Amino acid sequence: MPNILDPMYWIGPQGLFASAVLPTILAIVFVETGLLFPLLPGESLLFTGGLLAAHGTLDIWVLAPAVALTAVLGDQTGYFIGRRIGPALFKKEDSRFFKQHHVTESHAFFEKYGPAAIILARFMPFVRTFTPVVAGVSYMRYPVYLAFDIVGGVLWGGGVTLAGYFLGNIPFIHQNLEKIVLAILFASMLPAFIATGRAYLKRRRAAREDKEQVTVAD
Repeated sequence: MPNILDPMYWIGPQGLFASAVLPTILAIVFVETGLLFPLLPGESLLFTGGLLAAHGTLDIWVLAPAVALTAVLGDQTGYFIGRRIGPALFKKEDSRFFKQHHVTESHAFFEKYGPAAIILARFMPFVRTFTPVVAGVSYMRYPVYLAFDIVGGVLWGGGVTLAGYFLGNIPFIHQNLEKIVLAILFASMLPAFIATGRAYLKRRRAAREDKEQVTVAD
C-alpha cells in the first residue's frame, strides 16, 4: 500500500497529481477537514506546498489564501455534519479508516479547551478532523464557532504554507526536504501517539483493577 501520508506521493515531481498541484492540495485539505477522512497528510502537505511555491511551482499568494479558505470551508462542512448526523458517529463501528476512539478523544479535547479547541485542533492530526463535528453535535453557537474557525484556518492553512515558502530557499532545507517532511509528519502525529498510548495504558490499568476485584471477591 502506498504511503498516503507522504505528500510527495500526491504532489511530488513523480507524484500522483504532479500536474495539478494546487487543486490536489485544496482537495486533500477539504477532505481531511470536512469529510471525516483523517488519514491524509496535514502540516507536511502544506509545508511541502510552500516549498514548491518557493521554487516557482506555485504562486504563494494564491496558495496560502486558498488553503486557508478551503480549511475553513472544510470545517464548516464538518460542523454541519455534526449538527445533522453527528450523534450517530458515537455509535458507529470501527472500520479501516474510521476509529471510534478518534471521536471520543476529540470530544474530550473539545470539552477541555472549549472554543479555543477549534484553533488548537488545527495542529493535531485526527483531532482536527473530528473537532468540528463535535462542535456541531454540541450545538456550539455558530457565530462563535465561525470566528474561532476562521482564526484557526488562517493560522494553520496560511501559516504553515508560508513557513514552507520562506524556508524553502534555505540550502539545508532544500537538500534535506524528505527528512524534514518526515520530521514534520512525525511531530504532527506525536500528540496522537501520546493520546493513544495513554488510552491503552488506561484500559490496561482498568482491566487489571477489574481482575483484582474479581480475585478478591472470589
